[in-house]
Amino acid sequence: MDIGLVGLGKMGGNMRTRLRDAGHTVVGYDRNPDLADADSLAVMVDRLPSPKVVWVMVPAGDPTRDTIRELGELLGEGDLVVDGGNSKWTDDQANAAMLAEKGIGFVDCGVSGGVWGQQNGYALMCGGSDEDVAKVRPAFDALKPAEGGFVHAGKKPGAGHFAKMVHNGIEYAMMQSYAEGWELLEKADLVDNVAEVFDSWRSGTVIRSWLLDLLVAALEEDQHLDKIAGWADDSGEGRWTVQAAIDLAVPVPAIAASLFARFSSRQDDSPAMKAVAAMRNQFGGHATRTEPPVGGDAGA
Repeated sequence: MDIGLVGLGKMGGNMRTRLRDAGHTVVGYDRNPDLADADSLAVMVDRLPSPKVVWVMVPAGDPTRDTIRELGELLGEGDLVVDGGNSKWTDDQANAAMLAEKGIGFVDCGVSGGVWGQQNGYALMCGGSDEDVAKVRPAFDALKPAEGGFVHAGKKPGAGHFAKMVHNGIEYAMMQSYAEGWELLEKADLVDNVAEVFDSWRSGTVIRSWLLDLLVAALEEDQHLDKIAGWADDSGEGRWTVQAAIDLAVPVPAIAASLFARFSSRQDDSPAMKAVAAMRNQFGGHATRTEPPVGGDAGA
C-alpha cells in the first residue's frame, strides 16, 4: 500500500524502514529535512494516491492535534488519518469527530515496541470502524510481529489508545517491582552477585519477561548502576491510567504507587529509579543522565 508517515524520529523512522522492507511505499514528512521525503505535509499528501492514508507519529498533545487539524484541511472524503502516537483517548474522540465532518476516517493506534520494533515488530492496539481499520490492515500486518501482536480493541474512537494506556500503566508497575527487588538485593549483605540472580530468573520462573531481559542487559554493562542517576520521567500514560481508574472506581494501587515513585525520583537520587531509568532507556531509547546502554540514547 501507499502511506504517508508524519514524524520520523526513533519510532517513526524505524517504522518507515519496516514498512518499506515489507514492500510498501512510504512518503515521510518530518520537520528535520534530513529525515523527510517531502518538503511539507501538503507535498506529502499530494504524492499519495487516493484514497489517501496518513499515519501520524508525533508527540501527544498540541503537536498531534495541530498536525491532524492541518491534515483535515489537506485530505478529502474517503481519506484516512491514523494517530499512532501516545495521545489520550479523549483527544481521539475529538479528532475523529472533527475529521468525520469532512468525510475523513480516523483510526487511533497504540504502538509498543520501542527502538527494537524495527527488528522484532510492534504490538498494535487500534480503535475505529471495521471499514477504516481494514484500509490500514496491510500496514498493520507489516508492522506487527510474525505471531500475534495486533488487536482491534474496539470500534469507538479512543479504544486503541485506552488499551495502550492501560498497557503502559501495567508496565510502570512491573518495572517498579523489578527495581525494588534489585534495590533490596543490593542492600542486603548476603547476595554476592545480584546481576546473576536476575539473569537466573530469566528461565523457568513466573516473573520472566522482556523487561527482565532488558534490566539484565543494563546490569551487565553497569553492575551496580553507578553511572546512571536515579531519576525517571513519566510520559503521561501512567497519570491517565490512574485518572481513568479514579473515574471508573477501579482500584489500581500498584500502578498508582509506581507513578508516585517516579515523582519521588525527581526529588532524590533513588536507587530503585536507577533501574527504572535503565529499563526505559533499553526498551525505548528514553534519555538517561548517563552514557547510553546498548540500543539507547545519551541523556542530558
